[in-house]
Amino acid sequence: MSKTERASGRPTRLLILGGGFGGVYTAIALEKLLRHELRRGEIELGLVSRENYLVFQPMLPEVISGSIGLLDTITPIRRLCPRTNLYTREVETIDLARRRVAAAAGFGSRQRALEYDHLVLALGNVTSFAGQPGLAEHALPFKYLGDALALRNRVIHTLEEADIEPDPEMRRGLLTFVVAGGGFSGVETVAELNDFVRTVARSFRNIRPEELRVVLLHAGGLILPELPRSLAEFAQRLLTSRGVELRLDTLLAGATADAALLAGGERIPTRTLVSTVPSAPNPLVAALPLKTERGRIVVDAHLAVPDHPGVWAVGDCAWVLDGLTGEPCPPTAQHATRQARCLAENIAATLRGAPRRAFAFRAVGKLGALGHRCAVAEIFGIRLSGFLAWWLWRTIYLLKLPGLDRKLRVATDWTLDLLLPPDIVQLKTEQPRGIRREHFEPNEVVFREGDRGDRLYVIVDGEVDVVRQVPGQGEVALRRLGAGEVFGEIALISEQPRSASIRSVTTVNVLVVDREAFHALFSNLPPLRSFFESLLETRTR
Repeated sequence: MSKTERASGRPTRLLILGGGFGGVYTAIALEKLLRHELRRGEIELGLVSRENYLVFQPMLPEVISGSIGLLDTITPIRRLCPRTNLYTREVETIDLARRRVAAAAGFGSRQRALEYDHLVLALGNVTSFAGQPGLAEHALPFKYLGDALALRNRVIHTLEEADIEPDPEMRRGLLTFVVAGGGFSGVETVAELNDFVRTVARSFRNIRPEELRVVLLHAGGLILPELPRSLAEFAQRLLTSRGVELRLDTLLAGATADAALLAGGERIPTRTLVSTVPSAPNPLVAALPLKTERGRIVVDAHLAVPDHPGVWAVGDCAWVLDGLTGEPCPPTAQHATRQARCLAENIAATLRGAPRRAFAFRAVGKLGALGHRCAVAEIFGIRLSGFLAWWLWRTIYLLKLPGLDRKLRVATDWTLDLLLPPDIVQLKTEQPRGIRREHFEPNEVVFREGDRGDRLYVIVDGEVDVVRQVPGQGEVALRRLGAGEVFGEIALISEQPRSASIRSVTTVNVLVVDREAFHALFSNLPPLRSFFESLLETRTR
């Protein structure tokens, strides 16, 4: 600890932002290295995380099938870092000049101001669908525990609907599952999803195996580009043999509620679209006055941010050059945990006035699960595939899983998974949303004449036609509506089926108000009621 910090009469404040591998493992290492200082109250260690748990992401795809329990991929941060003050809040602002971080308000209305002497930025990346219209509204991301549960529920829901759906076109969309991204995350997700769908579909009397379609979209010519070509080709052959449709050199351009839109104009009808591809720098990082490279904070060999004493960065948000290769470190958990240990050592060395060490790490290898007791691996330059690689995958990740209790739980789950069929219970945890956004491409039907009136639509941008089937004339356009106008109110107010169809003319973004929310507003806001009654009178003349 420096003389200035000792003379201040207060503990030295170390603050970590981010509850991923980089942030949590930095806290774990600091607790060990500075255990005496923490015990004496000379150091105050804090960590700000959106969640109070660490997600072990390599095992997340297995939550889809239920191979492991929902909570067994996560470990409470408080148990991993018992001497760290955990703030389960969103970070709202970072003020480097004043050495202060503002965390979001909890149950109260006040932000929590956190001051620091040393700041560790471990904020990772965020999901971003910029430039891909409709994905934010209709695609499922796959990064957090809630994403895995949402995907599992969506799959079971679509199978339940398909089992009783007579319309062939609707069935095709319900029984098509699309995953975008041919890296480790996308491949492991589609492999687990494919196994799960084809296994549990046997429990549905009216679903035939040949109706199931599982598609993997990848922008490159070969999946798993991180692996040697021979292993990537093995993975492609295996997935294809198990019924996965590989669409290589294919870009996902957008999405609607019932289709994945490809760059060439092709539409794949689907009600389940998973995107593992997009990520972008955390907006908090982008807003900082720091030098960046490809959106990541540039750090020196000691993981310190140049020209900002006491500021450090680690993990996916940091541009770290490996001391052995001179190449930037890939954004993997393996590198983040090693960087965290090095960073913690350098913070401790700085506090004690000792020399710091440069980060250097040679990766042990790469592992990728392909479902159904098969995987690919490259360990110390040795290439493996099949059952042996799968056994190594499970063994290595079981050992790396934080917490003895989680290791025992997962080992038990895997054992039972060999003996028992997968569960097909749908956990309806989503809270109904009164208002949401939806996206439509040109010439899409928003709803059809005769449908149940269960939503009101407000046009944010774009145009739609109100159309009706007229005997002898076919589809006739009644009127065109644009931004700021509404439609769907007639059926909601009159409690009758839709009196006309709505077809998009251009790309359209709308706000959708569900039936209950509309009636609550309609009944309790006289000006709104008057507006819609007047509109209804005009449109039904």
